[in-house]
Amino acid sequence: MIKNTLFATLFFLGFNSVAQEAAPPQVDLRIYDIIASVSADSIEADIRTLAGFGTRNTFSDTVSNTRGIGAARRFIKADFDRISKNCDDCLDVFYQKDFVTPDDGNRIPKEAWIVNVAAIQKGTKYPNRYIIMSGDIDSRASNTMDFETDAPGANDNASGMAGVMEAARVLSNYDFESSIIYLGLSGEEQGLFGGQGFAKMAKEKGWEIIGVFNNDMIGNIKGVDGVIDNRTFRIFSEPVPPTETERERNMRRFYGGEVDGISRQLARYVHKTTETYMPEMNPMMVYRLDRFGRGGHHRPFNDLGFAGIRIMEAHENYDQQHQDIRTENGIAYGDVVEHVSFDYAAKLTAVNAINMASLAWAPPAPKKVEIGGIVEPSAKLKWEKVSGENVAGYKIYWRDTTAPQWEHSRYVGDVDQFTLKGIVIDNSFFGVSTVGKNGNESVVVFPSGTFRE
Repeated sequence: MIKNTLFATLFFLGFNSVAQEAAPPQVDLRIYDIIASVSADSIEADIRTLAGFGTRNTFSDTVSNTRGIGAARRFIKADFDRISKNCDDCLDVFYQKDFVTPDDGNRIPKEAWIVNVAAIQKGTKYPNRYIIMSGDIDSRASNTMDFETDAPGANDNASGMAGVMEAARVLSNYDFESSIIYLGLSGEEQGLFGGQGFAKMAKEKGWEIIGVFNNDMIGNIKGVDGVIDNRTFRIFSEPVPPTETERERNMRRFYGGEVDGISRQLARYVHKTTETYMPEMNPMMVYRLDRFGRGGHHRPFNDLGFAGIRIMEAHENYDQQHQDIRTENGIAYGDVVEHVSFDYAAKLTAVNAINMASLAWAPPAPKKVEIGGIVEPSAKLKWEKVSGENVAGYKIYWRDTTAPQWEHSRYVGDVDQFTLKGIVIDNSFFGVSTVGKNGNESVVVFPSGTFRE
């Protein structure tokens, strides 16, 4: 009876024969080593140093070695340089900058250079294919135009910046097929200027950015709502790219995909990878670009058509954000080190690190995914195969149209088309990923076209 049931199931899912090539492994054991290597102590040390510069306001002191954003960005660059030296110069470390004036926005009090700090770990097979982890260097007081008052910004966003530095330390011990960028961005509090400049540069250079992980506040576990939670974190992602064409918008009307843009697929990827390797964590997808009416440094990348998400704590404390350090009516205001959970920041750093590693070890995603099976009892998919020695094959995903995550999957081998027999196209959404021989997968690609046969 069991054998007959198994055969029926295999036939239902499209098998022509029970004898099929072996599927790649379900997990990559190196990922567990990465998780174990992330150090809360290292993150604490970097957060304390960054907060110790007094203020990191974008327009604060750039000359002092002990105070201001200039000291902070030199500290970050020196750390990247040190990491690079320890891995035989595996990182290309540099500043990237753009000039702004008060004419560029109402939060710019004076002319200044917006200076970002970047460290690129080049991929061995796809050097022009990039995964980015970013954190904001700058901080602010109650008045964002005030660049003199102390604004330690321990959580917002020394926590995210320290996470980027720790990820660089850990991942620099490995070789990856695709490139990884560890990025410190400035000018976030004044209007996302650092991200705008770096994204524009990437576009001009023709970089293929497959994912941006923007980390902004990853250290607070005690929310203003009274909840204390060191497991849950939010993944913000926009539904579809703002750069989509009129044709793409029209296709969505008839074929669906309102919540299946490239950034939403990246968010699902992080959710799935975290549940696989870090089941103690509780990833919470939020179907929104960012918090209500607010923004983060993944947005400039989204604006140019790149996939980007925001990873951050689940429970914010507004008394400790964008506040001068003070006590009023028994309430302590200010973003100081004492409010940061270094263990929690380490967990979210590990979330970033394992997802970057998985993507960087995975083959590129399939191209030109198309779907067919209109008024038929089966769903058909075809795609352009990816070249490369690491490609094992492809996996088809599908889910109910109202489901937030991919619910079902089928590894179909090294083919360029497959028919899911008995699965009606009308009732589900579908996608395809490339699977590496090491078990790591690309992001799922939602169909961009249809066909009839």
